[in-house]
Amino acid sequence: MKKIVIILTAAIVFANTVIASEAKIKWVEFNVTAKVMERASETDIETYKTGCHKDWISLIALMACENGNDFSNSTEADVDKVTQRYEELIAKWKDKKIFRYYHESYSAALGGLLGKGVRAETNDDGSVTLNDQYGICAFSPIAGGYGYSHYDDFGASRSFGYRRRHLGHDLMCDTGTPVIAIESGYVETCGWNIYGGWRIGIRSFDSNRYYYYAHLRKGHPYCDVYVGKTVAAGEVIGYAGMTGYSSKEDTNNINVPHLHLGEELIFSPEQKDGYCQIWIDMYEITKFLECRRAEVGYSDAEGEIISKTTVQGPGFPD
Repeated sequence: MKKIVIILTAAIVFANTVIASEAKIKWVEFNVTAKVMERASETDIETYKTGCHKDWISLIALMACENGNDFSNSTEADVDKVTQRYEELIAKWKDKKIFRYYHESYSAALGGLLGKGVRAETNDDGSVTLNDQYGICAFSPIAGGYGYSHYDDFGASRSFGYRRRHLGHDLMCDTGTPVIAIESGYVETCGWNIYGGWRIGIRSFDSNRYYYYAHLRKGHPYCDVYVGKTVAAGEVIGYAGMTGYSSKEDTNNINVPHLHLGEELIFSPEQKDGYCQIWIDMYEITKFLECRRAEVGYSDAEGEIISKTTVQGPGFPD
């Protein structure tokens, strides 16, 4: 407990220092639980057109101000309490540096997961129905109908190449499991990496989030993916596998098939590949998305597994 208090205190001091000097954020400890995200997102959607809209990022940021960014014991009832006191708490915190820090941090982490979007549903006859929506614009990284297991492994030790922390989240699944784009964005990276094997990097349209999908299937890792392509949330982008840990392309050197999933937050261009990278723990985010699985099916025309439901999320180009 003492260690946690020290860390939280240091984070708050750092946050105030960073924002006071108008520097870019250099550290984010993502502690929000799936149950808090679920209730906050429900509140956002329920109040969207009421004239008293309470956006989920502000709700979560207010909770962080009130609880010192410790969501470990937070419940849906705690979200409701902040909702009931929303105007009071906004007046209390809105001009404080720590609120701006939390709001910017959680906007970067969650900004594209909820908002206005266009939902595309593929019908049995192959036609597509488009509907405007306001709501969750994101999907689980594992396609519907496919099993997987996971636990919070962020920060675990890794030794291939050099000793380092695991800056991602592993979802254990069978080879060939369709991998889904969590959020709409554009493909920034695609190809072989000595550590990640066949991998894909997708940047959000606001540039704040970089999603990293690694260890994809040997021989046929991708589903119509290339650098520069714009993808919709829910789209099948590849297939899980065991590639990586090898300088030789298309090599299975991972012991167990799984999807390595990472999310990097980017507040300034030099953070993307520099020494001040910010990778967050995605365990709770994947739990939040567990019930939002994209249904898929095989397309004879494309010779691939494709999604039957996608969402063109906030910022999707016309």
